[in-house]
Amino acid sequence: MAEKESNFTGWLNEKILPKVGKFANTRFVRAVMGAGYSIIAFTIVGSMFLVLSVLTQVITVPAFVDFYNSTLGRFNNLFTVIYNATLGITALFFTESFAYSYTKIYQQEENLDISPLSGAFLSLFALFVTVPQLVWKNGSAQFLTDTKNAVFSGYAVSGSGLTRIGATGIFTGLIISILSVQIYRLCVKKGWSIKMPNSVPKGVADSFTSLIPGFVIAFVVLIIDAILIMCHTDIFNLLYIPFSFVSGLVDTWWGVLIIVFLIHFLWFFGIHGATIITSFTGSFALANMVSNVDGGFHVFAGDFINSFITVGGSGATLGTALYMAFMARSRQIRELGKVAVVPGIFNINEPLLFGLPIVYNINLVIPFVLAPMASAMVGYLAIATHFVPKITAQQPWPTPVGLSGFIATQSWQGALVSVLATVVAAAIWFPFIRSYDLKLAKKEAEGATEA
Repeated sequence: MAEKESNFTGWLNEKILPKVGKFANTRFVRAVMGAGYSIIAFTIVGSMFLVLSVLTQVITVPAFVDFYNSTLGRFNNLFTVIYNATLGITALFFTESFAYSYTKIYQQEENLDISPLSGAFLSLFALFVTVPQLVWKNGSAQFLTDTKNAVFSGYAVSGSGLTRIGATGIFTGLIISILSVQIYRLCVKKGWSIKMPNSVPKGVADSFTSLIPGFVIAFVVLIIDAILIMCHTDIFNLLYIPFSFVSGLVDTWWGVLIIVFLIHFLWFFGIHGATIITSFTGSFALANMVSNVDGGFHVFAGDFINSFITVGGSGATLGTALYMAFMARSRQIRELGKVAVVPGIFNINEPLLFGLPIVYNINLVIPFVLAPMASAMVGYLAIATHFVPKITAQQPWPTPVGLSGFIATQSWQGALVSVLATVVAAAIWFPFIRSYDLKLAKKEAEGATEA
């Protein structure tokens, strides 16, 4: 058995891990991860103010409603302003952050004289070129005005402001940022830029360095936009096709299962699967949450994963940590459980991932993958059948079980299903962690007897 485990581990190290690691370390993936991290704070702030504005829909007791309307309710429009200033301009935050990280990576790894801040500004500039809606009419490009759909002089608006700089613009911002940064990088690398003497302050020098790349970006994006407009579409509408297709996939039950599987498949090799996978799926989940707020219906929205799936950390290990701390027979596992149980309440389980360990441990790979997939289906079915209201807010990821489901859905049903998903995951973990526990306890007993 030990030989088989050794062969399996060797195969993973030689064949799988290098490929997975190579993908995880690509510049694009690292930049997307950085952008995903940077907008978390803004989405949580916006979500919390949204929760404040809908309290009377959660707590319908007349006395509370009257009290709320005479106090916090007077500031509801101000709460909406905060929401619009965060989730309403998500594409701007994401575009700027991605472009900054992407430019910085090239600056450091290719030793180029490019400024991350200039890369971010050039990308924002390029994004805004694509925001207005134009039509080809009477042989010329004209701004679209459609009062029925709230489009005025090319700009579509809603209660959140300009619609194309909200969550729906994230995918366009990503593509435009890649194009802009690559043009900026290429221009500087080929020497197509204005170089200032060393005596000139760096901020001034950077602005002149990005001058020619700025013109090139303007012309490239303008030409692309003009061609598409003459074809009766534009970049946003063109990119909406793959964006909506992928968004629809991740919102299905099997799409959610694939996401959860990939997260834990990568984690098994010691690669932070949650960070890598959610950096891609996060934009879709965020867009779905904004759509839910506006009246749409999506199951995979906001922080669905931390609300109902990875309670206790990746692998849904909260029940496992409790077993280890209070029921384990192995001294090794029991002591580790005492260390891991408190962080586990706040969805931090690195002590288990690397201390038990779960990573590279084929004894525990089945529950590590299966338990979160089962809890995912509990949460998915609860929302899909409308037992739990759709997710309209994003809670901080360390929010404990129950409270996370409540904040995400603003309902007691969300809290209940969050707990139920944890119980289901714990039931799947139990026979495996118990068997592993007894195995280690037997070795400890044999070691003590020999001593």
